[in-house]
Amino acid sequence: MESFRTESQLDPTDADVSPIDHGLHSYNQQAADLAAIRRFACYARSPEGALVGGALARWWGTACELQQLWVDEALRRRGIGALLMQRVEATAIERGCRLIYLDTFSFQAPEFLLRSRLRDRMSARWISRRRLEVHLAQSIG
Repeated sequence: MESFRTESQLDPTDADVSPIDHGLHSYNQQAADLAAIRRFACYARSPEGALVGGALARWWGTACELQQLWVDEALRRRGIGALLMQRVEATAIERGCRLIYLDTFSFQAPEFLLRSRLRDRMSARWISRRRLEVHLAQSIG
C-alpha cells in the first residue's frame, strides 16, 4: 500500500482550495444536475422604496434552502421577517417545492425561528459552550 501524508493549513488561499472545490464539483456534476439549482431573492421595502429586509434562497428539485434572512435592526419585531418568510414559502411552492429548510445558529433570532412555521423537523448540536447549530425543516405545499 502506498504511503500518503496529510497536512493542515490555516487560512488557505483561493489557489490552495481551488483544486478541492473543482474536484468535488466535477464529481458531483456527474451524479446530479447541479446546473438545475436556481436562486431567488425576496425583498421588503419601506413605503419610500428603501430596502429594509431580504431573503436569499435556492431550490433544486422539490427542496428549497433558505440561505439568508435579514431585517434592518431598527425595524425588527414589526412582522417584516414573517412577511419575508411567507414570500419565500410562496415562491418555493410556485416552483414546485415540497420542503423548505435552513441551517442557522442559536444567536441568530432564536425567538423568531421558534415562532416560524419551520418546526416540522428540527435538530441542534452544540458547537461551543454557548452556541448551537440548528437545522430546521418544514413540509410545504
